[in-house]
Amino acid sequence: MTYQQLKEQETQYVMNTYGRFAIALDHGSGAQVWDVEGRRYIDLTSGIGVCSLGHGDEKLAEAIAAQARRLIHVSNLYTTAPMVQTAKTLCTQTGMSKVFFANSGAEANEGMIKLARKYSFDKYGEGRAEIVTLRNSFHGRTVTTLKATGQDKFHQYFFPFTEGFAYADANDIASVEAAVGAQTCAVMIELIQGEGGVLPLDADFVRQVQALCRKKDLLLLVDEVQTGVGRTGSLFCFQQYGIRPDVVSMAKGLGGGVPIGAVMAADTCDTVLGPGTHATTFGGTPLICAAANAVLSEVTRPEFLAAVTEKGAYLKEKILGFGSDKVKDVRGMGLMLGIVVDADARAALVQEIMDAGVLVLTAGANAIRLLPPLSISYEEMDEALAVMQRVFCK
Repeated sequence: MTYQQLKEQETQYVMNTYGRFAIALDHGSGAQVWDVEGRRYIDLTSGIGVCSLGHGDEKLAEAIAAQARRLIHVSNLYTTAPMVQTAKTLCTQTGMSKVFFANSGAEANEGMIKLARKYSFDKYGEGRAEIVTLRNSFHGRTVTTLKATGQDKFHQYFFPFTEGFAYADANDIASVEAAVGAQTCAVMIELIQGEGGVLPLDADFVRQVQALCRKKDLLLLVDEVQTGVGRTGSLFCFQQYGIRPDVVSMAKGLGGGVPIGAVMAADTCDTVLGPGTHATTFGGTPLICAAANAVLSEVTRPEFLAAVTEKGAYLKEKILGFGSDKVKDVRGMGLMLGIVVDADARAALVQEIMDAGVLVLTAGANAIRLLPPLSISYEEMDEALAVMQRVFCK
């Protein structure tokens, strides 16, 4: 089908909940994708940070195919080896204690919220259930995680939202301290506010938040849905901040393209969720965990993670080196980068870049977000950089 034929059927049959670009993708290889009409693009989006090993990765495809022939799904009333192996790898690589598997980032954050509230209920009883999150954060699109998100524009339409959230300013420990009260059970942060504009938190502030949590017996919850699984140059971003969260959520890149989320708890709270307190039909299914194991076997290699850091530094240096007054800054870590531009010019710049054959994202009010496959080659980066340089230097 042509793009136009597909779009007509989409309009007829699919709910209009996305502002899709006028592209219909068909297949890919590495950091390259082709649309249904044969046009090639360099993909600096990787499915919004999902396709960590790129498109068409042979080892990932082989792991999925082999497991599909063996056993696709059983209920969580039974144990399977792929699920156990994924949990073991995550724990041994991070020093965390136990894992619960879900299907998405929002579900992982829901599980993290439930764990924090039950932790406090078990120790202190009712009334200590509020979670402090940061303004400009993003934690998902369920009724609960929308309310956890610290942006008023998301608190619309779907009333009544789940209550029990307070908001503080990023990089302002006094603001966090003011938001914490007798009813607080946890503080929930993204170490880089991705949807908010690719905004890394200050390391001193993060350590101060951890100290506050320890002092008041609050759980420190870290949302690594976008930053986790190698995206920032370490397996998890918290490992670069020198902290030990009580709970970490993840999703996106963990499955390399198949849907998975997870909640990882430290030994401070790893027994809080017992039988009957939390569950999901598809979490930890053998097919999905086989994919996750293939991703982790690659992403946990020190040389792979070092290459992510080096590639991110390369992109940042080259983009800043354009010498364009349209590029105000480049921020982020590893292969999670935001090119800061004038807000009123961003839409046109994004369209020009895409028209020239490079797929990019937006974030916040004024950032062009880059989340390429972690396996992107220097040749693919150079091709994308040449396109961006032409656009930014016009």
